[in-house]
Amino acid sequence: MIRVLDKQIADKIAAGEVIERPVSIIKELVENSIDAGADSIVVEIKKGGKSYIRVTDNGQGIAHDETEKAFLRHATSKISTVRDLNSIQTLGFRGEALASICAVTRTELLTKRLCDKTGTRLILHGGEVVSSAHAGCPDGTTVVITDLFYNTPARLKFMKSDSAESTMIIDLMSQMALAYKDISFRLINNGNVLFSTSGDGNRLSIISRIFPGIDIRNLVEVDCVIPGISLKGFVSTPAMTRTGKNAQIFFVNGRVVNSKVIEKGITEGYRERLFDGRHPIAFLFLEINPEDLDVNIHPNKKEVRFNDERFVEEFISKAIKEALGRKEAVVRVADAFRESYENKAAFRSQEEVVSVKEEQFNFKNIMSTVSNDVAHFVQDVETPPVFNDFAGDNKSEDISEDTIILEKPIHRPFDFDQLQIKGSLFDTYIMAADNDCFYLIDQHAAHERVFYEKLVSEYDAEEKVRQPILVPVILDVDISASASDEWLEILCDMGYTIENFGQNSYRISEIPTFMDLSEAENFARDFSDNVSAASATRNSVVINKLIMKSCKSAVKANDILNPEEIDALIKDLKQCVNPFSCPHGRPTFIKLSKHEIERLFKRV
Repeated sequence: MIRVLDKQIADKIAAGEVIERPVSIIKELVENSIDAGADSIVVEIKKGGKSYIRVTDNGQGIAHDETEKAFLRHATSKISTVRDLNSIQTLGFRGEALASICAVTRTELLTKRLCDKTGTRLILHGGEVVSSAHAGCPDGTTVVITDLFYNTPARLKFMKSDSAESTMIIDLMSQMALAYKDISFRLINNGNVLFSTSGDGNRLSIISRIFPGIDIRNLVEVDCVIPGISLKGFVSTPAMTRTGKNAQIFFVNGRVVNSKVIEKGITEGYRERLFDGRHPIAFLFLEINPEDLDVNIHPNKKEVRFNDERFVEEFISKAIKEALGRKEAVVRVADAFRESYENKAAFRSQEEVVSVKEEQFNFKNIMSTVSNDVAHFVQDVETPPVFNDFAGDNKSEDISEDTIILEKPIHRPFDFDQLQIKGSLFDTYIMAADNDCFYLIDQHAAHERVFYEKLVSEYDAEEKVRQPILVPVILDVDISASASDEWLEILCDMGYTIENFGQNSYRISEIPTFMDLSEAENFARDFSDNVSAASATRNSVVINKLIMKSCKSAVKANDILNPEEIDALIKDLKQCVNPFSCPHGRPTFIKLSKHEIERLFKRV
């Protein structure tokens, strides 16, 4: 028997889709406050929001005769026609949030518009109006929520502990404060103010106060704008990474989102800048034409779909590469120490490609030439105390507003022409300086980068540079491989010259320049044996071959270079697309600022 559900049951079912836990309520209410034009928002919670939530703003408020209507399902002020769905610019638009919230809570609304003499106090229990009356209150809106799921007790068992629910709310409010730098946010938990932002537009200040574990001196600014799309925010230098992606927060048109497209753009932007298994920190704010974006694909609105995903991915990648190409993105000595310990496991995992003993940065010996005291600290402890002043203790309260403003990144691309070569250290590290910093350049890592990009250029060229072989290789393949020529085209694109040589047999007369004969023969056999996976494995295999070839070709540590060879290396490095790291992800050079050196010698 089919029946129409009554309003109370239907409302509770609908509320379950929108209101999963306390953080869901706060998200909806804060977004409504932002849409109402508020520039000050206060959120207070008790017991993880299970027993008490209050959101107060100074927005435009609601007219007295519209307060009850605001709690009706599908009542909204943000869209009126189907056409509006193609250009949504507000955070809320379905008209489900308030209806869903009040359906499973006891709700109190206090609201007043600037143009009204008095405000309105509306009380609802389980979606039913208990009372509505004029009341004195400040301009704006306050929503008080108590007894979450009091009328649906089965939902309470899905709640986590008070601390776990509070953590989710703190994460949300942190993201909101970052997204809306011109809005003052305050979060109060069980009577204690957890954080308060000024709303002065300084995102570095917000980051330093909300994320004390992040050293803002290792963040570089991203700022790229073209018609129809822009990307702003901050990403970490290769000196500050994490093992996971939990330190990556994305915003699209002001909304916190999850996006594989943005993640791919970041990965591409950092390609060859990081070790495998390490991920950068990223606070990115993407603005895009609303008509090129679909946000109406999930009830919690954290999923978005771009009309042209490839374009967005490439735009993000380009913007990040530009940011990492600036002078302030060069790894500092102090940070290299800290990161080297975190990367030790990742570094060792690449021993089959390059000798750790030969390639690792010998900071103990390097720094002993600067100060015996420094070398003493390096030998005794993992994080040398002498560098604590540079790395910072990462406590937000120790960083003044003036310091934050002074250290805000300046858009300066790294200028190789300003480098003055000062000699060679241990026949391994080239010493150089400009007006601000002293640099150590790893000659092997630099050569690897130069050779690698030359090989990539050859690989990408339409006319391949191939090496003929004296005795052609005869390749016998399975019937499944001989039924398709796709794998042949791929091998030809890589630099093979291969042709049919009878049934199920092929003749190879030329091979890619970045492989020797045995490598080329074995690779071709493996490739033909895995026809179905050939396209998918092509890029990673080729890249690994190019990296190994460039590593073998490059000069090694302890190879003595004369001044002319050093000059030539620096000129070649300057021409590279990514001169800042070798293909394995290690930095090609590190820096020590003049100010840091002066502090080492107690001159400042």
